Amino acid sequence: MRALRALWPRRLPAMAAAAAAAGGARRGPVLTAESMNPAVRRVEYAVRGPIVVRALEIEQELRQGVPKPFTEVIKANIGDAHAMGQQPITFLRQVVALCLCPELMKDPALPDDAKERARRLLAACGGQSLGSYSASPGIPLVRENVARYIERRDGVPASAGDIFLSTGASDAIVNILRLLVSGSGPSRTGVLIPIPQYPLYSAALAELEAAQVNYYLAEERCWALDVAELRRALGEGRRRCCPRVLCIINPGNPTGQVQSRECIEEVIKFAYEEKLFLMADEVYQDNIYDKDSSFHSFKKVLMEMGPPYSETVELASFHSISKGYHGECGLRSGYVEVVNLQAEVKAQLSKLVSVRLCPPVPGQVVLDAIVDPPKPGDESYERFRAEKAAVLSSLAEKARLTQEMFNRTPGIHCNPVQGAMYSFPRIDLPPRAIAAAQEKKLAPDMFFCMRLLEETGICVVPGSGFGQKEGTFHFRMTILPPTDKLKILLEKLSSFYTKFVQEFS
Repeated sequence: MRALRALWPRRLPAMAAAAAAAGGARRGPVLTAESMNPAVRRVEYAVRGPIVVRALEIEQELRQGVPKPFTEVIKANIGDAHAMGQQPITFLRQVVALCLCPELMKDPALPDDAKERARRLLAACGGQSLGSYSASPGIPLVRENVARYIERRDGVPASAGDIFLSTGASDAIVNILRLLVSGSGPSRTGVLIPIPQYPLYSAALAELEAAQVNYYLAEERCWALDVAELRRALGEGRRRCCPRVLCIINPGNPTGQVQSRECIEEVIKFAYEEKLFLMADEVYQDNIYDKDSSFHSFKKVLMEMGPPYSETVELASFHSISKGYHGECGLRSGYVEVVNLQAEVKAQLSKLVSVRLCPPVPGQVVLDAIVDPPKPGDESYERFRAEKAAVLSSLAEKARLTQEMFNRTPGIHCNPVQGAMYSFPRIDLPPRAIAAAQEKKLAPDMFFCMRLLEETGICVVPGSGFGQKEGTFHFRMTILPPTDKLKILLEKLSSFYTKFVQEFS
């Protein structure tokens, strides 16, 4: 043993030399920009992209006293209602507070119907606690209430077994795409998405390495969806991939249009004829402002069309607690309802959602209160009804105001905001501005939006992050700020645009 110990120090240089020969004198990182998953490098998400990164830097500079021609950054880049000052709906927060802190049941200031709802939900949770996991597809009681909500909305049957709760609609959308994407080369799954689109879709398709097939909404007809354009896109897609999926966003994000029932019927017939799986993103279904527009769910229209459509067209439709009149973005809950999905495929979806254990349970509680709100005669009903009406009325007024004020400015063209929470105006940019953007290696609308942020503190997202027809330039702006602040924002933005055009004319 002593002899071995004596030899040990003499072995160290030889061991080091061997290690150096095997792996180099210095061990480099396993994960580098070059070795990482290339699909992740292709993912882009404009809503939280470079503009927002710079906005956060400017906020920090303001806190440090760096002089700016404005006193605050107005983040109009994202549909985050509460961040923009919208107050939570009282009943929703009372129920989740009671569930999180059951000792509040003794508080006489809280209404009895909220307490009864909390008791029912806690009884459905493991250990009567929101801190326990739920079943992977969601709490069975909540799934049943979602099914009843869909039945009331559509007038057709719904089953809790077809409903999977999720971490916001985004999580459910990605899971359905995971089921659908397969093949390679010309047989790789193609997914038709609207342009302009919500960047979740392009990001998810990049990550899954699916083929993105663009169809363009008609800006000149208030962002209408045209089946002839779907046929053009499908034909183009079939030359390079195997299109199997058609995504619809209704009401539209970022475009704010609401589809007519006739349009939805045509889309369903198209999906039937071309054997496409339908994905209907309907998270803005409560946000309808145009008096001549109504929300029609794809599920309702599909069922009312009858056979063969109702029996064969596969559909996944999505909803979320993040939008609507409630705007509970941070609590992360939503659902997908699947229609005409094969039993074996549904079993695979169940397996897929189980990998993530379960959606956030406090979010499931809020979802329950949204799909089964207070009824006439309940203690909380009048307050709930008044708060909901006030939010939707305010949003309708801000939608009208946005369209009117933008269209007063020569060079800005804004379609009516029929629904959702955004306007997507087109801006005319002078050739010199486009050339200046190219010199900086920026898209022209990114150049405009970055200058807007630096000079006014207004943060909006360039249209190039959503997709747009070649040669056109847009930006997306939420209509969520309080009315007085929205007026100031619109005036400052319009004045900046006029000054910007003059500078580059």
